[in-house]
Amino acid sequence: MGSGDRSEAPRAPMEALLVEALPEPPGWVHEPKWDGFRAIVDCDGDDVEIWSKSGKPLGRYFPEVLEHVRAIGEKRLILDGELVIPVGDHLSFDALQARLHPAASRIARLSRETPAHLILFDCLAVDEAELAAKPLSERRAALERLFARIGNPALTLSPVSTELDQATRWLAASGGALDGVIAKPSGEPYRPGERAMRKIKQLRTADCVVGGYRKTDKGGIASLLLGLFDERGKLDLVGFSSAFPAAERRTLARMLAPHEGGAGFTGKAPGGPSRWNPDKSGAYIPLEHRLVVEVIYDQVTAGRFRHGTRLLRWRTDKAPEQCRRDQLIRELRPAEMIELIARDEA
Repeated sequence: MGSGDRSEAPRAPMEALLVEALPEPPGWVHEPKWDGFRAIVDCDGDDVEIWSKSGKPLGRYFPEVLEHVRAIGEKRLILDGELVIPVGDHLSFDALQARLHPAASRIARLSRETPAHLILFDCLAVDEAELAAKPLSERRAALERLFARIGNPALTLSPVSTELDQATRWLAASGGALDGVIAKPSGEPYRPGERAMRKIKQLRTADCVVGGYRKTDKGGIASLLLGLFDERGKLDLVGFSSAFPAAERRTLARMLAPHEGGAGFTGKAPGGPSRWNPDKSGAYIPLEHRLVVEVIYDQVTAGRFRHGTRLLRWRTDKAPEQCRRDQLIRELRPAEMIELIARDEA
């Protein structure tokens, strides 16, 4: 039997509240925060479905993962995890998004060319045992027993630690490649849809050339357009920053005006509407390659910042030609991250 026979997810995933610092022990278990698609896996014999955080079925887009779950051989399973796709030496969120396509032939081809992995971090049901009401300590023990007999490299058990210092070292040792750390209450049941977990996200920064800007309808500064030089010396658009108070926007206008009319983006340039553009038009004001700004970003997708960035400071001490793509940090493959964590435990 294929996937998609059930009309709704078995339960919503437990969620995390973003905090500035992880909670102090005891009573908390820490895990790496992976950059993928959250996945609730529901297996009833050969009938397997994968549900997204929003309750939409994902199984048809990841047929290879459905087969991996079937091969476990349990009559009943509900697992919580993360779908990721390793490409080269990093995880590719862009490859995950490419799977969300209506053509079955394309999905089949991509499942062979860039197979997905499933990182497991919770077990809500296995065979006859319903575990969601059990504390995390019991659920984790059940997951470890299950994983001990799987033996499939496409299914990965997420590391855990009860030590806050160790979780903090994960962030430092990863050099920015880890997306963050999740803290889960070890003595509590699974709480579907509730922000019962805590998370901190890795702080990533990049020095970018301000290659241009966009205006508001009233003529003010809407956003700074950020660029990095590629290996050919061409300035590519990589993102934007737009969260400025009104007074700062007036200061920005005076700062940018002397540099208007420059080359702007000489490589990948702003186009029409996209999630990276803060407005609907492709028009922008090109600038000379003189201004450098340090920004805070979260992840990189398809060579661009996935979301808007936050301006940290102006870098008058940095030469624009030093702002290159090689400073961007990508997430490690699961096996590499687990190896890194294992070295810390040794």
